[in-house]
Parts: sequence; structure tokens; C-alpha cells
Amino acid sequence: MDSIDLEVLKSAAGWVAHGLPCELVTVVKTWGSSPRPIGATLAICGDGRVVGSVSGGCIEDDLIEQVRLHGIARSTPELVSYGISADEAHRFGLPCGGTIELAIEPLSPASGLAELLARLERRELVARRLDLRSGAVSLALAAPGTNQHIETDVLCTVHGPRWRLFIVGAGQLSRFVAQVASAMDYHVTVCDPREEYRGGWNVAGVELVHVMPDDLVIGARLDCRSAVLALTHDPKLDDLALMEALKSDAFYVGAIGSRMNNARRRERLKLFDLDDADLARLHGPVGLYIGSKTPAEIAISILAEMTAVKNGVPAALRVNHASALAPPGVDACARD
Repeated sequence: MDSIDLEVLKSAAGWVAHGLPCELVTVVKTWGSSPRPIGATLAICGDGRVVGSVSGGCIEDDLIEQVRLHGIARSTPELVSYGISADEAHRFGLPCGGTIELAIEPLSPASGLAELLARLERRELVARRLDLRSGAVSLALAAPGTNQHIETDVLCTVHGPRWRLFIVGAGQLSRFVAQVASAMDYHVTVCDPREEYRGGWNVAGVELVHVMPDDLVIGARLDCRSAVLALTHDPKLDDLALMEALKSDAFYVGAIGSRMNNARRRERLKLFDLDDADLARLHGPVGLYIGSKTPAEIAISILAEMTAVKNGVPAALRVNHASALAPPGVDACARD
């Protein structure tokens, strides 16, 4: 499953390859409340087709209308603002008087989309520099943590996986987690030394490795943009990965299992010189409590909690499985 950014780039590159006039629209600034974040993109074809989104829909409608009335008329990039006045904010569906500034770039073979997609296929993190005066484009490797910015009439956008997710176990739940995480711009690596699980793995774009989980975690040099999920239910595999992950800078470390199994896991991990502060970082039972039962629902629960932690949502506002209330006699976290 492609991320939204990748879907937009592929569509735009396809239109360019077929000689169709088209533009790439990128959110470069927002003020107040805005439906879409900086870096959100939309591709629009000369026949009115669009892929992606830069607002809740109203700005897209206006962009489509302008193309239908005037065609793709720009020869160089242009910065366009919506919602400067309260009336415009209401017209374009921007909440609370928000304002959004867009870079609208006419595309051609010189826009470098084919090369950009080839580099993304190699899992590179790429900085694309667009001269807002001339439309000239250059591509270069981006350093981890680089964000979109404008400097001296040059718009620098960042493309490729900006976050890393390491999953222990190649089972059914891991498939759902990997597919959705890939669409969320994670570079996903799945680790499973068990041959019987590796043989059935077929998730496109997700790396599958056969090393022991602790070796993977150590070799990955986890940073604050990394997450680790232990999803096998096998202590010989899960515990080894968790032991190393909890001592790292990973922003999220989670493990599948019921409350009872996670309590036992914490007791085992204490034997590996992990202190209470390390163990407090473990999200287990993993995920937000949404009443999930099926693998697909559990995957949504896990990624919802990961997203909340990544975005800095306070723990007091998150209801996780460990603290969820359950009907009498039912373990709300029994995921065995």
C-alpha cells in the first residue's frame, strides 16, 4: 500500500510520461487551524483529475474549477494563499479563520519525478529542491530528521520513509500492521527467524529479514524516529528484541499479549538489567483500547497508539489496553 505522498507522485509522473499537462500542489505554510499539514500534496491534471489532498475538499474544488476554466496556464511555480479573510476562510472550509499557502508547480520531464520515484524505490530519503522563480529542480539525499522548508526562493520538500518500524514476527497481525504503517510513511522491517512463517510472507515493499530479533535491533541503531513491535507471543524472540529496544532511544516499544502475559514479561525483563524506568516505556498490552478483536482491528489499535505517542498526545488522554475497563470476567486485553 503506497503512502499518499507516493500515490500523488506516481500519478503525476504518469501524466507527465503521457504528455498530459499537470501541476503539483504542496502545502508550504499554514496559519491558525488548517485541515492538512505542511507537506501535504495534490496532483491535478489538465482534464480536472486530482490525486491527493491539500484541504478538506473546498480548496480542491477551486483548483479544479480554475483548471477547467483556464487550463494549466502556469509556466513557473507560483505561491497562492487561501483563507486570508474570514469570508474566504468560510468559503474554502478553513476552520477558525485558518490560512493556507500553496506552491503550485507546473510539471514536465525536467521536474525529475521519474528519478525521484526511482530513488524512493531504493528506499532513499530524498530532498527535492524547487527554485520558485525558474522551476528548476534538483535531488539529493536528505539527512534523517530533515523537514520541508523554504530558503531564498527555494522550496525543499522531503520524500521517502521518515520513520522506521521494526516488527518481530511475520504472522497475520504483522501483515496488517506492516501494510498500514507503510502507507503512513514508515520504512517497515519484519524480522522472523522461523522458516515456517517466512515462507508465506508477501507484503510488497516491506523488508523481511531472517536474523535473530536482538541482532536486528542492535544493528538498527534505533533513534527517536524508530519504533519496535514484538508480535510473536514467543518469549525467546520477543523478549530479546524488547530487551535491546527498551534501552534505546526508540519513541515506541510495544508487545502483544494479555495483561497477565505482559506482567510475566516484565518480570522476565527485570532479569536483563532493565530498571523500572526502562520497563515503564513498554506499551503492553499494546495498542489503544477500541474493543478490537480481529487482526485488522488490533493493527488499527496498535498504530493509533503509536501515532498518539509520536504526535505527543499526553498519556492521560489515551486509553490503552492496560488501563481499559472490561466487563466482569472478561480480559479486555486477552490477545493470545
